[in-house]
Amino acid sequence: MNNQRRFSLYDVEQFIREAGAERVTEDAVLDLERELEKLAEKMTNKAVRYAAHAGRRKLIKREDILLLKSGSKKAYAGSSAFQRKPRNFRAKAKITNASPIPQMQ
Repeated sequence: MNNQRRFSLYDVEQFIREAGAERVTEDAVLDLERELEKLAEKMTNKAVRYAAHAGRRKLIKREDILLLKSGSKKAYAGSSAFQRKPRNFRAKAKITNASPIPQMQ
C-alpha cells in the first residue's frame, strides 16, 4: 500500500467528534483512517465485480454502488441465476429399504 492518504485526517477526526467524542488521540484517527481505507477497498472491489457481471468492464454505475448498500444478491433482474430459489432436496427425499453401506477397513 502506498503512503498517500485517501482520507483527510481532519475529516476522520471530525467523524469521531460528531459521534460524540470530546477528545481524540492521533492513534485513533490513524487507525480509523486505515479501517476506512480497507472498507472502501472491499466495497470498490465488489462494485467492480457487479459491473463486470453486467457486462461493463470500465464503467461503474450508481446501480453498482446501490447494490453494495442493499447487500442483496438480487443484483440484476435479468440474470436467471439470481432469480432461482434453491430447491429443498431433503423435503423430497424418500427413505428406502436399501442395504447399508459397507464399512471400509
